[in-house]
Amino acid sequence: MLIVGIDEVGRGCLAGPVVAGAVLLPENFSDERLVDSKKISEKKRKIMDGVVRANAIAFGIGAVSNEDIDRYGIVPCTKKAMMLALEQISVSYDKVIVDAVKLEGVKVPLEHPFKAEDKFQCVAAASIIAKVYRDALMTKLHINHPDYGWYSNKGYGAKVHIEKIKEIGLTPLHRRSFCGNFIK
Repeated sequence: MLIVGIDEVGRGCLAGPVVAGAVLLPENFSDERLVDSKKISEKKRKIMDGVVRANAIAFGIGAVSNEDIDRYGIVPCTKKAMMLALEQISVSYDKVIVDAVKLEGVKVPLEHPFKAEDKFQCVAAASIIAKVYRDALMTKLHINHPDYGWYSNKGYGAKVHIEKIKEIGLTPLHRRSFCGNFIK
């Protein structure tokens, strides 16, 4: 059975997009190093991103902007990012497994167990490619907004990030709906 795994990253960030990955691995593929992106170092994530991309039958990445998050909310935008990632899987598959999010409009059987990235390597693979993509994006965006420390905190609510929001305000990349408590 060919299963597409889907997971998101950046849901709780103060800046940048929410990003989802979708990965279709070969039926018998297994690699014990393939675990949830939050459980391995950045260096190991980059290595595993290469392993996933080299071995996947297909993969996709979907991103939804901070402006859309402010306009529509994080849950609808997370689902949209997941569907954008899934739409990039152009080969046939039998099932979709999503980490704890029920998607509408999927044309094959769908499961959405809690902590799916710990139970299914295809979901762990999706979390890895999404995290590596988003981290690289936030590191690149740091160049234009160096005060906030995005090269290290990737837009999450780290102390330096919150302090800079309070001190110098928001950038166009901040999620205003997430930062209300930190601005004067």
